[in-house]
Amino acid sequence: MSFAMFKFAKLNWKKSLILGGISIAAIAAATSLPQYLMASDHDDGEVDFKGRSLNLTDLYAFREQDQNPGANPSDLVLVMNSNPRSIARQQYFFSTNARYEFKITRVADKDATPTGQEDITLRFEFSAPNEQQQQQIKLTVLKDGQETSATNLRTTPLGASRPIVNQLSSGGTKLSVFAGLREDPFVFDVEQFFRVRAGALGFGPAVGFRPPAQAADSFKGFNVNAIAIRIPQQFLQGTSGATTYDIWETISLRDPATGKYQQVERLARPAINEGLIVSNDLLNALNSVPPTAELNPPAPIAAEAVRTLKALGNDDARTNALLGAFLPDVMRIDTTGASGYGNALNAKGSPIRGRLLKDDVIDITLSVLTNGKITSDNASYEGTPGNAAQGHKPLEGSFPYLALPN
Repeated sequence: MSFAMFKFAKLNWKKSLILGGISIAAIAAATSLPQYLMASDHDDGEVDFKGRSLNLTDLYAFREQDQNPGANPSDLVLVMNSNPRSIARQQYFFSTNARYEFKITRVADKDATPTGQEDITLRFEFSAPNEQQQQQIKLTVLKDGQETSATNLRTTPLGASRPIVNQLSSGGTKLSVFAGLREDPFVFDVEQFFRVRAGALGFGPAVGFRPPAQAADSFKGFNVNAIAIRIPQQFLQGTSGATTYDIWETISLRDPATGKYQQVERLARPAINEGLIVSNDLLNALNSVPPTAELNPPAPIAAEAVRTLKALGNDDARTNALLGAFLPDVMRIDTTGASGYGNALNAKGSPIRGRLLKDDVIDITLSVLTNGKITSDNASYEGTPGNAAQGHKPLEGSFPYLALPN
């Protein structure tokens, strides 16, 4: 995390503690969760029928110029990663029985409560792979009551010499699409986190995070299925002139008996699902409903979030403030300032600048949680020289920017 981001976290401690509260919840309440349910959504709401290709991991949303200074300043990039822990040198595919969707709301005021209104939906559907291990992509754009689609798009197979960047026009606007395997950019020393958590709960000796030379990145060497789309902001604005957007992503599975689709995954900010909601059944419920359903009283989802927060010693006022900041769960991006998860908060304490590929959400959260006493889990994207247990491949210099698959 940069010094500027750390300084911002300290100066905004009273607001930013809300972000830390999510992590406290994860530490104190997650003893019954599967191992990978920390800070990123690599598994949650486990059911027999939901394979990894139907499991979201992370959502990224950023101004392209903040990733690539030479890019068009009006373009945004959205990235949806799924299929966690895909091992190196093995081809994985997107489900042929599912819809992968970005959902977008135009926001007039960065402090406004999320509405969950789907002004724009970007829907991706995939055919069976051919002999070249490519899948055909159908992209359907649902925008302001209008529907357009393109079907001549292709995935990039493992081992391709260069990414296939599909170019298409929707309503006279040029969009760019990539879909295929890429290295998972998420960074976290999960193993040591469980030791730290056990000590904090009295289940083992009190320990801290390992030093940089010994810290291990639990996601090093793994791939994910990535969908990336480059969108001119004018396309998102329509006639509204909006500069701020709420974004979330979903996966819906087709029922072969009825042909209808049922939402089985939903994700926006990191650490919300598994930080506040503990019960697997309620995680399944959260994954199946729109963001606004989280707070509809007497919603069991919100009730469990309240129990988690109060178990940590939060009074009613603070609990309500926490819920107001992070539920409904959407990723807000105010495009008038530089993208980055820790770059700015709104009046409710919600992050409002999207998320870049290398944002270390763990370090940001630890810094806020401890008021700067702990600033890192000591695992980083580039890694510590000489420590073979961490370090990711360099990001690519052009769209889709994600590092090449392992």
